[in-house]
Amino acid sequence: MAATFQELGVRDDLLRAVADLGFIAPMPVQEKVIPHLLNEPTDVVALAQTGTGKTAAFGLPTLQRIDTSSTATQALILDPTRELCLQTASDLADYAKYTDGVNILPVYGGSSIESQIRALDKGVQIVVATPGRLLDLIDRGKVKLEQVRTVILDEADEMLNMGFVDDINAILAHVPEQRKMLLFSATMPREIAKIARNYMHEPQEFVIGSRNESSDNVRHIYYMVRANDKYLALKRIVDCRPRIYGIVFCRTRALCQEIADHLIEDGYNADALHGDLSQAQRDAVMKKFRDRNLQLLVATDVAARGLDVDDLTHIISFNLPDDDDVYNHRSGRTGRAGKTGTSIAIIHSRERNKLKQIEKHIGKQFERREVPKPEEIIEKQLYSLADRLEKVDVQDEDIAAYLPGIAKKLSWLSGEDLLKRLLSLEFNRLLDYYKNAPVIDIVPEGKEKKKRDAADKKPARTKAEKDSRVAEKGYERVFINVGKADGFFAPNLIRLINQHTPGQHIGLGRIDLLSDYSLFDVQQGEARQVIAALKNEEFFGKRLYLEIAVEGKEYSRKKGKNTEHQPEGEVKMNRRERRKQMFAATQSASKRGRRGSARHEQPEDDHFAKFKKKKNKR
Repeated sequence: MAATFQELGVRDDLLRAVADLGFIAPMPVQEKVIPHLLNEPTDVVALAQTGTGKTAAFGLPTLQRIDTSSTATQALILDPTRELCLQTASDLADYAKYTDGVNILPVYGGSSIESQIRALDKGVQIVVATPGRLLDLIDRGKVKLEQVRTVILDEADEMLNMGFVDDINAILAHVPEQRKMLLFSATMPREIAKIARNYMHEPQEFVIGSRNESSDNVRHIYYMVRANDKYLALKRIVDCRPRIYGIVFCRTRALCQEIADHLIEDGYNADALHGDLSQAQRDAVMKKFRDRNLQLLVATDVAARGLDVDDLTHIISFNLPDDDDVYNHRSGRTGRAGKTGTSIAIIHSRERNKLKQIEKHIGKQFERREVPKPEEIIEKQLYSLADRLEKVDVQDEDIAAYLPGIAKKLSWLSGEDLLKRLLSLEFNRLLDYYKNAPVIDIVPEGKEKKKRDAADKKPARTKAEKDSRVAEKGYERVFINVGKADGFFAPNLIRLINQHTPGQHIGLGRIDLLSDYSLFDVQQGEARQVIAALKNEEFFGKRLYLEIAVEGKEYSRKKGKNTEHQPEGEVKMNRRERRKQMFAATQSASKRGRRGSARHEQPEDDHFAKFKKKKNKR
C-alpha cells in the first residue's frame, strides 16, 4: 500500500496544497481511487461512509486531469444539497491553491442564477452542482457538457432518496459517452446498481470497510424511556455532557422546530435546521454551528444531508429513522478522521425491535445506559466548571487595576470559603433544578430489573405515605384543590406563591401532586398567610381553594373540586385548553433558578405528552 500521496501519483502542486492542509498519509478510499482514476480506463463505484476522505479521493485526480489551456467545462460533480455543493467546491479550491488557471464554480438553487450564468460565460473547468439548478442551466443553454471528461456522483444514494433519479438520468444524457465516471455512495440500493449498468463502463467496485457497516470509531448507546419522557431524557443526556457538540435528529419538521424552541427556552445553546426555513435562515444557522456558536443542531435527515462538519462529538436520534441506512448515515457524521464519537438513540419500548433491526444492519450492538441521574449530572457540571477555571485565560494587566478593591471586599473569606461560594453559583442552580427529579428509565424485566431494584437504596413511598396529611417536622400541611389532571405541577405552585407573596420568604417543604388535588408543606406559622394570599385566585379558569390539611380527612375528587366555592355559572375550560395555557406558563416558571425558599420545582414534569399525541395523529 502507498505510504504517501506522491507514491499515488499526485502532482507536485497538489502535494503542496494537501501538505498545507495537514494531510500526512492517504486514507483507504484515497489509496484505491486516486491511482485508478489517474491510470485506469474503467469507471469506479466506491462504497464508503461519510467522513472517509472521499472528496480528496476524487478531487485530487480530477484537478490533475484538467487541461488549464482550455476554459471549457471538463469535470462535473453532482451533490444532493446546497451545503455539500458549497463544501465540495471549497475543498477543491483548497486543493488547487497552487494550481494556476483552474476555475471552480458551485451551482445550486437558492442563489442568483444570473451571477452563476456570468461566471459560466467566462469559462469554468469544474462545475459542482445540485441536479435541479444544473438542469435549469442546461435548458437555458448556459452549461455546455460536450467536453466533460470526468463525471462524479457524490452521495449518490442521498440524491436518489431525495427523488433526483430522473434529473440524474436527464443530466447524464448530455454527457459524452467517452468520459470517466465515479459514483460514491454509502449504500448500494438497486437504483444505484441500475445507474452503474446504464451509464458506466465496466465499473470497478471499491468497498471501504464492509457494506452497511458503521465506523469502528463510533460507540452506539441507547436509552429507553416512556414516549412522553423523551425530551426530559434528552435534556439530562446533554446536561451530563457539558462539552457536547452534536446533531439531534428528528423525523418531522414540526417536531424538529418544537424541540429546538424548547431547548432554547430552557437555556440550551441550540437551533433548528429543516426544510421550512428559508435559504438565508439555513445559511445563518449553519454558520453559527460551524463556528461552534451552537452546541446542538436539531435537524431533519433531509435538511442535514450532505452536511459536513468536523469534530462532532455526538449524534442523537430523538426518533429512530424508518430506513436503517439513514441511521448508518447519521452515525457516520461523528468519529471521523481517526477520532471517536458517540451515536445515541432515545427510544421507547415499542422501538426495541426496530433497534435490534438496526443492530443487525450495521453489525454493531447498542449499549443500554441509564438516563443520567441528578447527582451524576451535577458532578459532571462541577468538574467542567473546575476545568474551565483551570484553563481560563487571565488578562493580568487588564485585571490588575480591579484586584485590590475586590481582594479587600473578599478578604474576610478564606480560600476554601471562596472556592465553596464560587462552585455554589453553579451547584445551587443545578441542585434546585434537579431536586426531586424522578427516575424516567423504563425498568427492564428479568435479571436487569432485579439488579436495578437491589441497587435502589431508597424504598418507594407507599400510597398511604404519599397521601399523608401529616406534615414534616417544622412544617404545616396545606391542601389545594388542583392537581395533575388540571395541568398543575410544582413550578406552578411556586410561581403562584412567588406572585402573591412579593418580597416575602416563604419556606416550602414536600410537595405531593395527586390527580385531582395537591398537598404541600409550608414552614410553621406561614400556612395561613399562604392560604390568605391565594384566596379567590384562579388557575386557568378554576377557582382555587386552600385549607390546612387535616389528618385522616378524605379528599375525594368531589371534595377536591370544592364546587361550593365556585361561582354559579362559571365557565370551565376544557382540559385540553387548560393544558395548552398551562404549558406556556410552566415554561417560564420552570426556568433554572428561583427566588427565596420556594425552590421545590419539578422540571421533569410531563410537558411533552403532546409529542406522543402528534405522533399518533401522523
